[in-house]
Amino acid sequence: MGEGEVKIREYDPSDCAGTEVVDGECEVGQPGGMSLHADLLGDPLARIRHSPAFLMLVAETSVPGGRRIVGVIRGTVKSVATGKSCPGAPAFASVGYILGLRVSPSHRRKGIALSLVRQLERWFSLMDAEYAYMATDKSNEPSVRLFTARCGYSKFRTPSLLVHPVHAHRLRPPRRAKVFPLDARDAEQLYRRRFTHVEFFPADIGAVLGNKLSLGTFLAIVDHGYQWRGVEQFLASPPASWAVASLWDCGSVFRLEMRGASRIRRAAAAVSRGLDRAAKWMRVPSVPDFFRSFAGWFAYGLGGEGDDAALAAEALFASFVNKARGRAAAVAVEVAALDPLRRRLPHWRSLSCPEDLWCMKQLRGGADGWDWAKSAPGMSIFVDPREV
Repeated sequence: MGEGEVKIREYDPSDCAGTEVVDGECEVGQPGGMSLHADLLGDPLARIRHSPAFLMLVAETSVPGGRRIVGVIRGTVKSVATGKSCPGAPAFASVGYILGLRVSPSHRRKGIALSLVRQLERWFSLMDAEYAYMATDKSNEPSVRLFTARCGYSKFRTPSLLVHPVHAHRLRPPRRAKVFPLDARDAEQLYRRRFTHVEFFPADIGAVLGNKLSLGTFLAIVDHGYQWRGVEQFLASPPASWAVASLWDCGSVFRLEMRGASRIRRAAAAVSRGLDRAAKWMRVPSVPDFFRSFAGWFAYGLGGEGDDAALAAEALFASFVNKARGRAAAVAVEVAALDPLRRRLPHWRSLSCPEDLWCMKQLRGGADGWDWAKSAPGMSIFVDPREV
């Protein structure tokens, strides 16, 4: 490889230090302001290794005395529900997901990102994927231009990422809702019977629920006097209103850290935490120590039915925040733009992203000519925690 030439190849464990440098150079945030740093805990494959099939590529260039990693990209392939309305069994498709695209600032505008995407798409095709999709902040104009203008992706969905900090005091869930845990077997049966029509519902939901990072599945019921008699009875005769969701331990995969905060901001946050610990009864909206390495939890598989389903969802999420005390600094959930449950989910606007952007393109056409990438959005969406 000549000096300055860029080679795209599969990641090798010996690339670990080089990929960490690239990831560190591409922190999320505005130049000169606060930025969010992600620490993959020494495992560059951490965000993809729990998926059925995964690949990480690196862009390598020669430099005097050796070589240097200047770009990375990660991808997974799995079977998911498309949400397509059809008679009989739900419609599933094989999809490739692109995440973790990074190029060193010193090597941008040289076509490296485009080369990484195209090489990963070739792997998707070899894996027989029908679609490819990615997620980005809608304000990330270079990323949006790359995928929509140069790679042929369509702007597809705009879900919201809602985040609530974890306090010393407990949140107060609605009293009308009762929350209790489900075992993994009951949870899988409930999800398969009620959620296979939801976009991106994974065909291997059992593997997700059984993963060591999954902290359990919980059901909230709003129906005075309703008695749980097992999942079969629940499915045959459900309560008036209910919601279900599962929890994922992101902190065992990666840690986050907010950098660039002023001393005044840090001091104010510390004071709020001190007050919250000293007088929990005051219910001070304290700011966790986001300025050092912290863990987060992610709520996934959120859905429900009934007039008070949103209230049940509120009870679930509040209980998740309470469970996280002493174990995580924040709990997040991502919901579809049209999801009726989102209106009561507790969150802080300052920590949340009201409109994320998912882009998709069809890699090979189906026999009926239907293109999921150009379809109308559904009411809800299933966000796989393995790809957070």
